[in-house]
Formats: sequence, structure tokens, C-alpha cells
Amino acid sequence: MEYRDYYKILGIAPDAEPGEIKRAFRKLARKYHPDINASPEAEAMFKDVNEAYEVLKDPERRAAYDQLGKPGPGPEGGFRPPPGWEGGFEFTGGGPEGAEAFSDFFESLFRRRGQPFGGSGADQHARLQLDIEDAYRGATRVLTLRVPQAAADGSVHLQDRSITVHVPKGILEGQHIRLPGQGLAPLGGGVPGDLFLEVSFAPHPVYRADGRDLYLDLPVAPWEAALGGKVMMPTPDGKVALTVPANARSGQKLRLKGKGLPGMPPGDIYATLRIVNPKVTTEEARRVFEQMAREVPFNPRAGIGG
Repeated sequence: MEYRDYYKILGIAPDAEPGEIKRAFRKLARKYHPDINASPEAEAMFKDVNEAYEVLKDPERRAAYDQLGKPGPGPEGGFRPPPGWEGGFEFTGGGPEGAEAFSDFFESLFRRRGQPFGGSGADQHARLQLDIEDAYRGATRVLTLRVPQAAADGSVHLQDRSITVHVPKGILEGQHIRLPGQGLAPLGGGVPGDLFLEVSFAPHPVYRADGRDLYLDLPVAPWEAALGGKVMMPTPDGKVALTVPANARSGQKLRLKGKGLPGMPPGDIYATLRIVNPKVTTEEARRVFEQMAREVPFNPRAGIGG
């Protein structure tokens, strides 16, 4: 079989963080999706990108793949994994089946089916949706999972199981929390596998996360944008005073360094200014705007010939 360089396929470095892997996959999946790209090679590239992501998004598969290194060809010209490479890894499912299966490289090395009887149990995967504030401060969550249990007569049924999860401060979307021994227990007894929780962020009314950086739209009054000064803005750690420069533009982006999600280094917060006009509901407000119209020479359409 032929060795596949999954990092090269996604155009990322071997030490790429989960967020970088996810962004590279999304970008290339959109580029080569057969519904969008009609070129002859798009379908094959789309399949390669999905195969690479299937391995690199999964912590066990990625660890096993990295352990392969980049060995030279085998004795007969094809690739063969090093002896004993499989030890310590267990995969379940993943990727398409049958005619749409991935390459021989993936099918031979990274797909295992079924739950073993005795020995070590299979790892289990689930998603954990958090609020951005949970990632900012750390949190504790109790999950309920449905897992198969073997009865005394040998029949198997599903049973609810509650697990307490400690969310580390500064965790990012796309990262995994590993809970050793909390995966599936093998039928007939043995050592349970591990549970891997992939973190995602719930939609937030204020912030958008990209890696450790947070983004938000910050409304400002016309006089705050024109005159500049301090305005109060929210952060996950509470309100802070942000300096708006004089003559600020709508759409201008201001940075609060180190106020994003915790890490080494911490992320930043980027506030995009949105100038919001007040409703003119009083005679005094109308008088002020009429005075500005008379005394402030300003044509916002001058740049487009208006």
C-alpha cells in the first residue's frame, strides 16, 4: 500500500493544533466539494481531504499516525508499518463504508470494527457543548451517556451512566477531553477503554471565538465615534474601559490584548465598532441634529460622487 501524508494533504504542520486542522479541513472541503468544484480532480481531492481529517481530528488515530513517522518503502516497494506499531491503539468506525471506503492505507491501519470480548474495551467518543464562559473560567459538568451492559443471561441492553467532567480553563473548540477508563467495558469483563469528549462552543449572543481570540460587535454613539474617549465594553471577565480614538469609523477594529481565552499566550479580544444613531423622539434631539446639519460640513457620499 502507499503511504499517505495527511499533514501535506491538509497543508498544515505536524504540530498543528486541533483548531488549525479543523479550519484547514473546512477550507479544502469547500474548495473541492463536488457540488461546487466541477474539475476532474475535485472528487478525488475531496475524498483525500476527508480521509486526512478523519485521522488527524481523532486523538488516538493522530497519535498512532504520528508514531508511524515517515518511513521509507518496504522490501517490495510498498509501505509497511513498523513491527508492533498497533500496540496500545484501538479504533472503532470512522469514514465511509463499502465502495466509498478510503484508501488502502486508511482501511488497513485505521479502521477496526466491533467490540472485543474480554481484554481491553473500546474507546468511546462524544461531543461536549460549552459556553465560552466555561472555557474562560473552567467548569464542571455532569454528562449522562447510554452505554451497553451485559446481563447475567448474556443479553446486552443500554444503561444510562452519569459522568462528572472537569473542564480545564482555556480549552478551545475542537480540542478533546480524555477521561481514562470511562469508555466502553468489554463484554465478558476486562479493562474499559477511554472516553474522548470533543469540545464545541454554543452560539453566544455577544462573542465569536476563533482559537483563543474572541470577536464582538461594539455599538458606539455617533459622538463617541467622532470625539473619541473611553467606552465600557463587556469581556467574559467583566466590563472594561476601551479607548475609542477620535474620528473612529464604523467597522474599525480595536484590540484588547490578552483578554481572550486563557493560554500561553492568552488570546485577544477584537471589538468591531458599529456606529448606532439614536432615534429622534424629542424636540431637543431634533434641534441638536438640525444644528449639526447646518454647522458641520459633512457629505458621507462625497467619495462615491454623491
